[in-house]
Formats: sequence, C-alpha cells, structure tokens
Amino acid sequence: MTGLNQQFGGVDIYLFDQLLRGRIAAGMRVVDVGCGAGRNLVYLLREGFDVYGVDADPRAINATRHLAASLAPALSADHFRQQPIEAMSFPDAFADVVISSAVLHFARDDAHFLAMLQGTWRILKPGGLFFCRLASSIGMEHEVQNLEGRRFRLPDGSERYLVDEKLLLELTEQLGGELVDPLKTTVVQNQRCMTTWVVRKNKLLQEGHV
Repeated sequence: MTGLNQQFGGVDIYLFDQLLRGRIAAGMRVVDVGCGAGRNLVYLLREGFDVYGVDADPRAINATRHLAASLAPALSADHFRQQPIEAMSFPDAFADVVISSAVLHFARDDAHFLAMLQGTWRILKPGGLFFCRLASSIGMEHEVQNLEGRRFRLPDGSERYLVDEKLLLELTEQLGGELVDPLKTTVVQNQRCMTTWVVRKNKLLQEGHV
C-alpha cells in the first residue's frame, strides 16, 4: 500500500467523514464492534488511538491482531477479542467511540438485533459517539422481499435484517441518544441500500432502554 491507502487502509468512506469532522480525535478510546480483519482501524492504529476490536470469527480477530502488531505493537493482543457482540466483556461506559460497520443487519430476528444493539450501546460512554452502517429498506421498499419479521431478501440475492427510518428514529430516542447527522442512505443500483446512523449518547443518561 502507498499514499492514502497506506495511511487509511480500506476505511468506510462515511467513517472517514467523521474523522474529517474531528468527531473521532486523538486520545479517544475506540471499539470496533464486528471489526472483521480491521479495515476501519488502520488509521486509528497508526495514529496511536486506544483501539479495541471484537468479532465472533476467530480468523478475523487473528487478522486484526496481526494488523495491530505491525502498526501499533504496544497494544496488547487482549484489545482484540473473539466474542459475540451481545455479550462483550468490556465494562459499561468503556468507549468514547463505538464503530458498528455492516454488522447489525446480520441479526437473526428482532431479539437478536436488540441484543446486539444493547450490547453495543452499553459500552459507550455518556457523550460518546456511536457510528453505525447497516442495511435498510429506505429507498427500496418495493424492491425487497419479506421473509419473516424484518428479515428480507434483497435484489442482490442476500438476506438481511432491514431497518427503516421510523425504527432508527424510535431507537435513537429509546436509547437516550441524539442524531449527530441526518440519516444518510446509499442505494446501490437497485441491488441493496446501506444507511449511516450516527448517534451521540445523552450525557444525562447512563444507559438507554429499548
């Protein structure tokens, strides 16, 4: 990798936008929930952030640990944990920023979705930033095929748990959060759509209830 690729890796463009706005800044503790192989962590590791990651896939955690060892060797391997999102071992109010990129739409059903969301929200400090990208039906309501509950088959053939604007706004309020940006949805040529949901945790509430 060279140039920008070397500096930022394969960071999600909407997460990059949060970096550009200064909402994720030096000195913050960041947890990537469902971190995969660490594509969103390259810049943060290079710049000395206090970075943590969680993924249920042991291969993903091994890859992220390898990445961290090369970019931020001072970080302990324990910063990157193989765990289910709904049962992470981090304490309450642990992180300044929690990243959830392309994770929640793998929920099996409503109960699983809420368990993952609550587990993620629990570790965020009051005043902290929750950055989430997930599949939605926004803009493609008539193109997706309902399977059961909020499980849908998309035109690209994948099956996902899909949210919509009404649900995300309700969840923002129920969690005790406030939208930092309006909801932003990208429709990929009538095949699928991804929504960016960025929320600040209310400083007056230690934990929201869904």
